[in-house]
Amino acid sequence: MSAVIIPAGLAIAQPMPDVLPPVKPRRGVLGFLRRYPTIAIGGGLLLAMLCIAVFAPFLWTKDPTSLAPALRTREPGAQFWFGSDMLGRDVYSRVLYGARVSLLVGFSVAFLASVIGLTIGLFSGFIRLADSIVMRVMDGMMSIPPILLAIALMALTRGSVQNVILAITIAEIPRVTRLVRGVVLSLREQPYVDAAVASGTGTVMIMWRHILPNTLAPLTVQATYICAAAMITEAILSFIGAGTPPIIPSWGNIMAEGRALWQVKPYIVFFPAVFLSITVLAVNLLGDGLRDAIDPRLAKKL
Repeated sequence: MSAVIIPAGLAIAQPMPDVLPPVKPRRGVLGFLRRYPTIAIGGGLLLAMLCIAVFAPFLWTKDPTSLAPALRTREPGAQFWFGSDMLGRDVYSRVLYGARVSLLVGFSVAFLASVIGLTIGLFSGFIRLADSIVMRVMDGMMSIPPILLAIALMALTRGSVQNVILAITIAEIPRVTRLVRGVVLSLREQPYVDAAVASGTGTVMIMWRHILPNTLAPLTVQATYICAAAMITEAILSFIGAGTPPIIPSWGNIMAEGRALWQVKPYIVFFPAVFLSITVLAVNLLGDGLRDAIDPRLAKKL
């Protein structure tokens, strides 16, 4: 019987194992949401409020600004789902349009305060001369509660959505500035920053390439809290008559107009308060989830 000669260098195919190794499931969006349910809940609620604000013209039952004195203070029912106010306006339609004002103010303030505070905090934390000057100004602004500072700023201007956004943004900038400055102070002592300085890299390039990317994670979480605080502040300003004009439907204006009838017609205040609470809760849950997902010290183990 002749032997089989195998040429040199030719690999022998190994038999396939009977049991294949388990395939590790891919981590997709659903897996991420299961791991961080607060992001799923907060994001879902916030998305629902965004849809209400965007599609308010298709969801309303009556013009939110039309007056009907003969139909004032009607109880919730088939004609007025959330009842009518003292001027006969549909509370349901006004609550839907109030979502537009609150979300616009919240997102605008969060974006503007984050951009301005990020710019100031970067230069203040990396340039020592600027730090000694800028932070004294920020400390003075932070000594005043944000709501009082916003009221003082609104007292100098006329009531409008733009002025409300500007006043709340100015009141929130110090919080962002101090956060970014603290992150920059810890980052500028890192070895890779010292290496960049030793290699002759410019200050602006160091901040742009090495410092800025590491500040975005905590800044994103802080922006969600600023968004929630801005919506509450807008409601307070409108409630006391220092915010948006009464002709513009906002949750604060609706509650302010119904406070005189709170004991006999509580639904005028109840429905906008519920929508405001749900929206603020959604933003806070989203912020808590992002903090858990971004911060490795708080991240949950698989």
